[in-house]
Amino acid sequence: MSVAMRTLKSEDAGFDAALAALLAYPADTDDAIEQSVAAIIADVRVRGDAAVLELTRRFDGIDAETIAELEIAKPELHAALDALPAAERGALESAAERVLAFHDRQRDACGRSWSYHDGDGTLLGQKVTPLERVGIYVPGGKAAYPSSVLMNAIPAKVAGVGEIVMVAPMPNGERNRLVLAAAALAGVDRAFTIGGAQAIAALAYGTATIPAVHKITGPGNAYVASAKRRVFGTVGIDMIAGPSEILVLADGTTPPEWVAMDLFSQAEHDALAQSILLCPEADYLERVRDAIERLLPAQPRRDIIRASLEGRGALVLTRSMEEACAIANRIAPEHLEVSALEPSLWEPLLQHVGAIFLGAFSSESLGDYCAGPNHVLPTAGTARFSSPLGVYDFQKRTSVIEVSERGAAVLGPVAATLARGEGLEAHARAAELRFEGKTT
Repeated sequence: MSVAMRTLKSEDAGFDAALAALLAYPADTDDAIEQSVAAIIADVRVRGDAAVLELTRRFDGIDAETIAELEIAKPELHAALDALPAAERGALESAAERVLAFHDRQRDACGRSWSYHDGDGTLLGQKVTPLERVGIYVPGGKAAYPSSVLMNAIPAKVAGVGEIVMVAPMPNGERNRLVLAAAALAGVDRAFTIGGAQAIAALAYGTATIPAVHKITGPGNAYVASAKRRVFGTVGIDMIAGPSEILVLADGTTPPEWVAMDLFSQAEHDALAQSILLCPEADYLERVRDAIERLLPAQPRRDIIRASLEGRGALVLTRSMEEACAIANRIAPEHLEVSALEPSLWEPLLQHVGAIFLGAFSSESLGDYCAGPNHVLPTAGTARFSSPLGVYDFQKRTSVIEVSERGAAVLGPVAATLARGEGLEAHARAAELRFEGKTT
């Protein structure tokens, strides 16, 4: 059976409307999900551990009497690491080393406190401090994601976070050894086998056993996304993640089989995932389509891939690579591959994207696992204003001001004038008392 993947042409009169329809993803929340999440959060806030136990029994099939049974002790994490086959342990350690090296550089570039004295001797600066405790959510309903453990925990550790609490659904109590091993490698302090909206609520508000955190990061399903949206304000969150996306800009020089497999790599996540190819060469688009037809039957997740490609995928014929870059900026994708002979020609034209992969050898899947940069990225066009998860997400910045006596004489009249302009007399007098030298 062939794949009914649509073809669009940028020169067609209806292209803009067709592209908009392709990119449309329902932003409206599902009422049933919202109501269910609201009830779960309210229950956890009131009943704490008891609610978490009941909900974990209902949704994950784990019949535990206490939360202690759902906590994974540190020795078990390290035992999982020690028990890994050499190839798996080597791969996990290599990925962790590269993620750590990248985020170490990120901390050095942006995460240091600074200050200076102005001409009046006033000290001005910014104090950068790590968050005290964070929660990381690791998906685990349909598959296990040790890579998500590394991508969330390592930058938190690099930032200097005091305590990292991991939650991960493990249906029927089956503990994935790679997830546990990744937690040991990344320095997770506490880990619980709970998931869904109840896990987010427990992290946000705390229970008798699960400590309340100050920020929650990590992707999840619609229930997790809804819960994160609801608890924001009580805690910080990284983002509301949508389905995964890949956009490939190709000049026709990359083997079509490589590009077809890269499109598959995102499509296999979910039927709502999006895979789009932009190229100015019509014959190359057909070669990629042929490769898709040939390679798809051998894929274990071929049904999901087919549904994704047919539902939200497209092969787009552009008039030039320059136009392809312009369209890419309109899409603002999560992942963007520049699969071209000279990718550096096109990179300066790309403004809105979560992560850019330059050149034919830069498969997006390498970024998912082990290249080093974070794979938690903005989706659904939010790359126009959002950034990848990083060290800076686990730090906060505090302004530091120490005004000298001479500085008070300079700044006081300015502040008093502006304060009276806003009708705030106490503000004005507070500033004036400093340079008038009065005590009352």
